[in-house]
Amino acid sequence: MYDWHNGPYPARVRIALAEKDLQSHVQFVSVNLRKGEHKTEEFRAKNYSGTLPVLELDDGTLIAECTAITEYLDTLDGQPTLTGRTPREKGVIHMMSRRAELEVLDAISIYFHHATPGLGPHVEVYQNREWGLYQRDKAVRGMRYFDGVLRGQSFVAGEDFSMADIALIGGMIFAAMLEVQVPVECDALVSWYARMWERPSVQNWQAMSA
Repeated sequence: MYDWHNGPYPARVRIALAEKDLQSHVQFVSVNLRKGEHKTEEFRAKNYSGTLPVLELDDGTLIAECTAITEYLDTLDGQPTLTGRTPREKGVIHMMSRRAELEVLDAISIYFHHATPGLGPHVEVYQNREWGLYQRDKAVRGMRYFDGVLRGQSFVAGEDFSMADIALIGGMIFAAMLEVQVPVECDALVSWYARMWERPSVQNWQAMSA
């Protein structure tokens, strides 16, 4: 697993690994985001997008993108618990995972790369501060949306923990890193996030590669 120990996107796959009890089967290879190692020609040969994480299988197959990696991990044993068992579950989980990405996690990422120093001048070759601030505000609106969702159900995609919860956890981790505050009225979201941190997979994700 090519990743970085405290990256919000790698966090998603690390949590999935722990939920499936697969962490002992994985060798972690650190790719230093701060040094821009994910943008080198050598790494882009593994992942054209220059993003983390990337899973390399024993046969040399390379799988990038958090959703794709999680889908692979979840179905290895033939008993999916994170990505849905029925067509309906799969559809809802994938829909809500994508919403968590678009409305919170990716929005926070754009804010980070455009309206803060980000990963530094050697990596952030173009920045648009106005666009970054707009995306920060979008992420806050997204938090309000998910607060509304969680007022009516226990988890992001229904009554079971899933990949959609993991995607939103990644967004909340990123928001906390950048001190993007959750709106005070979002008590359902705050309560859900506190429950997520009771899960060992969430508590221990940073230490997984130590």
